[in-house]
Amino acid sequence: MKRPKTTVSLLCAGVLLTATAVTTGLSDPAAASTCSTTPSSRVPGVTIVDPACGFTPVDGSSLYSGILQGSAYRVEVPKNWNGSLVMFAHGYAGTGTKVAVSNPQLREFYVSQGYAWAASSYRKNGYNVGDGVQDTHDLMVHFSGITHRRAPRQTYMTGLSMGGAITAVEIERYRHQFVGAMPYCGVLGGNHLFDYFLGANATAAALTKAPLQYPQTQTAGTAYTPTFDSLIKNTVMPKLGVTTKAPGQFTTKPTKAGTQWIDAVEQLSGGTRPGFPGALQNYWNSFGFTPLTDIPFLFGLYPGLTGGTIGYANGNVADNTKTLYQLDGQPGLTDAERTLNADVLRVAATNTPTTNPARTELPDIAAKPGIPVMSLHDLGDLFVPLKMDQIYAQQATANGQGSLFVDRAIRGTGHCEFNTPELSKAFTDLVTWVHTGTPAGGDAITNPAAVADPNFGCRYTLGSHMFFGPACSTTTQSSTRSGAGAAVAVPTRAAFTG
Repeated sequence: MKRPKTTVSLLCAGVLLTATAVTTGLSDPAAASTCSTTPSSRVPGVTIVDPACGFTPVDGSSLYSGILQGSAYRVEVPKNWNGSLVMFAHGYAGTGTKVAVSNPQLREFYVSQGYAWAASSYRKNGYNVGDGVQDTHDLMVHFSGITHRRAPRQTYMTGLSMGGAITAVEIERYRHQFVGAMPYCGVLGGNHLFDYFLGANATAAALTKAPLQYPQTQTAGTAYTPTFDSLIKNTVMPKLGVTTKAPGQFTTKPTKAGTQWIDAVEQLSGGTRPGFPGALQNYWNSFGFTPLTDIPFLFGLYPGLTGGTIGYANGNVADNTKTLYQLDGQPGLTDAERTLNADVLRVAATNTPTTNPARTELPDIAAKPGIPVMSLHDLGDLFVPLKMDQIYAQQATANGQGSLFVDRAIRGTGHCEFNTPELSKAFTDLVTWVHTGTPAGGDAITNPAAVADPNFGCRYTLGSHMFFGPACSTTTQSSTRSGAGAAVAVPTRAAFTG
């Protein structure tokens, strides 16, 4: 199955990421450009899209919108409010100067179940986790003042992609203010995401004997971009077996080096698992990432082109000095793996995360949630891969809090490719966990044997997801989805939410 022509825009309503156009979550994204804007009084050069534009009630709900300390906000309280509040953090929204607030995918569900929700645009765009954390919290603090209602009995934190990272930091920085959290397709591994982007490019270069460089500043990276673009098109792509079939569209018929690269990316992104080969070859490797749309997606994410940070911090955050690259999930190294590790470009980080709230550009994720956390991740997501949740799970376990983190693998290929039944079931189960103290069910994402099982992800995947590959058996689906509701097919994504 071929993917419709799509261009990718660096910014997902979450890390970096999103394709085509970032899905902002506005009631009518296509009409966002027609909404009026207001100059920011906090960040010079930034304009704020009117948050009331296109914001209409659901089932008689009460709506509140405005600008708070330089960030647009939306708040919705249902007619029969149950006293609980959900704070929603959107994903990466690019680097433009126009900020807009997003509605959560579960908006209608929240309202129907009696939950109020609130969301901030953040004061500026970019991979801006720190400001997202602060601006989301400021909005939460002002909930009663904005709505003229009592303070919520309970508050949940949720967010997608970059918003997942915001969620993880938020519940650690403001302890005892949330009862549960649900990040999804989130950057829970923090700066390890950039290690992954680096590894995908460095292994491709090593396997094709391409002389890859890693400029350490954004200015040097910009100057290096034409050379990098030529290196990928003229050396790396031909030796991997990737050809251009149309502007911004590619076909992969792997050579020996290409097969090894696919294997390396699989291990880097989460290990041997169902649906991966098709995810890389037929989907993620079939289109380009703005502005380098003439080379496949993962190459457009090379951190060496942006000083290792996409411009959001001073210094490079990517590091592979101790990374052991593998082509399979087996312990020990084969001769091919030894050669790969000897040849690969090594890069050291020059900037590290911090717990200092005064430094907003690089907040640390310690994986010490203190409250129940329910996460979801697509097995085929190669923008923010499953590895992010695996890292968080391992760190939480090392911190003695592994029982507070549950992850559900979804058999999807895109970034944040979840349907509403999958998300609403997860949120419902999170709430039950909070109220009863009994952990919700999840998948063993840190068990390589479990992840490699052909039916991994079947338990919580509701309906078919396009481009994924092998479907779950009828027996597996019926035995693991008791009471989950009807299957829902996920449509093709023209844009990723992130």
